[in-house]
Formats: sequence, structure tokens, C-alpha cells
Amino acid sequence: MKILDELTHELLHFFNGFSSWESSVIRTSDLTVSEAHAIEILGEYGQMNMKSLAQKLGVTTGTTTVTVDRLEKKDYAKRESTREDRRIYLISLTDKGLKAYAEHHRYHLTLTEQIQTVLTGEEAAQLQAILNKINSEIF
Repeated sequence: MKILDELTHELLHFFNGFSSWESSVIRTSDLTVSEAHAIEILGEYGQMNMKSLAQKLGVTTGTTTVTVDRLEKKDYAKRESTREDRRIYLISLTDKGLKAYAEHHRYHLTLTEQIQTVLTGEEAAQLQAILNKINSEIF
């Protein structure tokens, strides 16, 4: 049971540190955390419908609709209906959204580089394998 408690403690410590870091990065912009996450997904995967975006964010389509509404008002994203079915909207980033994605992604790369500096090459490969396993089997 001790290892479970220690692992839980380290995971919470990492999560809190990461959340604090991310909040400080986002605070320098006019975005909320949920908006920045949506921009990150759209920047990484490109144009997608509301359902796909919601799934990748791990939230409901209703929550995603509110986020996309705010991103549209701030000119970070746009919605376009498809010709095949006008009820389906595809969301994509505007030029402003693409710039925000590039900037936010640079911050993530910098953090990853910082993490990598305290790991050996073998440890970095192990961490990636462990994260891949956790992400594919739990999330």
C-alpha cells in the first residue's frame, strides 16, 4: 500500500505543478484553459466537427459548443457548415487561432525539453512508453 500512496502523491504533485504552469502561461493571453485546450486540439488535428472535438477534449458537446462560441467571438476559431449536411459544422482555427496554437505549443515543447534535461535517454524513452500505455488504456 505504501507504493500506491507514494505514486498517488507524486502524480498529484506533478498534476498540480503542470496545472499551475499551464495557468501561468494562459494568464498572459485572453484565453481560458478550456479555450486553450480546444485550440491545442484543433491545431494538432486540424478541422473537425463538434462531436470529434468534444471527444478529444473529454467533455460534452454542450460544453464544447460554449467553448467554440467564445473562440469565435474572440476570432480564434470559425464554424462552417458542410455541403452534405448543413446541420454539421466543422470547426477550424483562424489565422489568430493558428498563431495562438503555435505560441502555446512552443510553451509545451519548452516544458518537455525541461523535463527531458533531468532524464537520461533511456528514462525519457521509458517515460514515453509508460505515458503511451496509460493514455491508450485509461484515457
